[in-house]
Amino acid sequence: MTSSDSAPPASDAATKAPAKAPAKAPAKDPWDLPDVSGLVVGVLGGTGPQGRGLAYRLARAGQKVILGSRAADRARAAAEELGHGVEGADNAECARRSDLVIVAVPWEGHGDTLASLRGELAGKLVVDCVNPLGFDKKGAYAIRPEEGSAAEQAAALLPEARVTAAFHHLSAVLLADPEVEEIDTDVMVLGEERADVETVQALACRIPGMRGVFAGRLRNAHQVESLVANLISVNRRYKAHAGVRLTDV
Repeated sequence: MTSSDSAPPASDAATKAPAKAPAKAPAKDPWDLPDVSGLVVGVLGGTGPQGRGLAYRLARAGQKVILGSRAADRARAAAEELGHGVEGADNAECARRSDLVIVAVPWEGHGDTLASLRGELAGKLVVDCVNPLGFDKKGAYAIRPEEGSAAEQAAALLPEARVTAAFHHLSAVLLADPEVEEIDTDVMVLGEERADVETVQALACRIPGMRGVFAGRLRNAHQVESLVANLISVNRRYKAHAGVRLTDV
């Protein structure tokens, strides 16, 4: 028998060799966040305490910010007071000119405001920070919207936008205080697309002392929004401006 009779062809041997498993890609570092310093951030409801405070902090951190209000003259006056390059415009212009839009309007006007801006917000990354709350003699309590949460209402009203939720637990007093250098708190960020959530996380991290932390999908937004009622009780009892810190993250 010749050697060619006793050995299988090279092609046969190669076919029978076990296939190597493809190398597993390394897990993505959850703190590897994008650079968002070039984004234009619009703040709807920017003349209210929460919106105004967020606009101030982001602009102070070097972000380009446009303050939105129903009345352009009010927005421009508030922007001039804030300084740091903040501009003012009516809500529609604010939405059109911004890459990312924070919704900080009062809960009572939330639905109507977003419905009126559906066209301007199409294709935009929208960050809803509205907390549906009621107040009575016992204090603050959470309201559950028909859609489940303010963020889910925003998503229903803005089907062509990419809706996330964040910045719910921030003290407007601390945000507005120029003597406060750092805001010691975490920002819980919720959304459907990882890239959008990470963009909002990165924006939160632009403010000294803050961290943006992924906290689930929009279906979990109600309990995050509702927690503000508890924080109001804490702050009233202890004369504080409490936020949220997540441990072991």
